[in-house]
Parts: sequence; C-alpha cells; structure tokens
Amino acid sequence: MSKAGVKIRAVVITVSDGCARGLREDHSGAALVELLEEAGAQVLAREVLPDDLEPLSEKLRAFAERADINLIVTTGGTGFAPRDNTPEATRAVIEKEAPGLSEAMRVETRKNTPMAMISRGVCGTLSGTLIVNLPGSPKAVRESFGVIKPVLQHVVALLEGKTEHDA
Repeated sequence: MSKAGVKIRAVVITVSDGCARGLREDHSGAALVELLEEAGAQVLAREVLPDDLEPLSEKLRAFAERADINLIVTTGGTGFAPRDNTPEATRAVIEKEAPGLSEAMRVETRKNTPMAMISRGVCGTLSGTLIVNLPGSPKAVRESFGVIKPVLQHVVALLEGKTEHDA
C-alpha cells in the first residue's frame, strides 16, 4: 500500500473486555492485521484493551503522536452496550472528523446485514494520523475494511502533505 512514496504504518487496537481478560480469542484483531498486511501496510503494533474510555483515549493519543504511525484502526466497542466506548474515546482525541468514511462503511455493509445500522464507529485525524473505528466481529471487520481500503493510501498521503493530484 504505497503510492506517492507513502507507506501505511498501522496500529491495530482491539477493544474488548472479554479479550483483554483472556476469556475470548481476538479474532477481529487478527483479521484486521491480515487485511492490512495483504494491502501492503506495515503493522507496527497490536494491542487489546478493555472497554474503558480514558485508557483508550490515552492510547489513541499516544500512538497518534508517534512519527512512525499514520493509521490506527480499532475493532470493537462501537455498539450500544453500556461499555461500548470506542466512538467516545475517538471523538475525545480527534482534531478533524472524517464522517464520509464511517458513513460509507455503514451504507455498504448495511447491504449485507441490518446490524450495520447500529455501528456507532467514527473516523478522524489526530497529529497526521487517521483513526478508524470498525465493529468487533471478524466478518464486519472484513466488510468494513473492504469499503475504505481504496481510499486509505490517498488519505495517508494527504495527511503527510502530499496534495498533488494526478492529471
């Protein structure tokens, strides 16, 4: 995934109390790492965090401030359960929201499942890093990533100041 000399350098964060406690295996994070690597991205870190608002916000901020990271993708915590805090943690740190990415994922994945309507995931930027929230199931991760994959390289290039357009 490199165009205009920009390499996607990603972090995957799974947000799940069950996975964080070791009660469940992190299948969605594993699927996400696989998808990113297949797309040519370099995955620099993979973490599993519980559904706590402040620690997630702090982790997003810390990764976004690293110069070697330009994409953070979360999986999980985007629904309506009392401890689903990923959108709130993301909104607490982003400088600019990218609603088109979230909207496109919901619209396109809605064609496969009505559950897409209840994903509250958001996308936005912080310190030159794109942050993307995906739902927590491996199927939803694959479908949602497929929707945004065609534009990720362009977004990262823009965040790095590469604003020239092809003729």
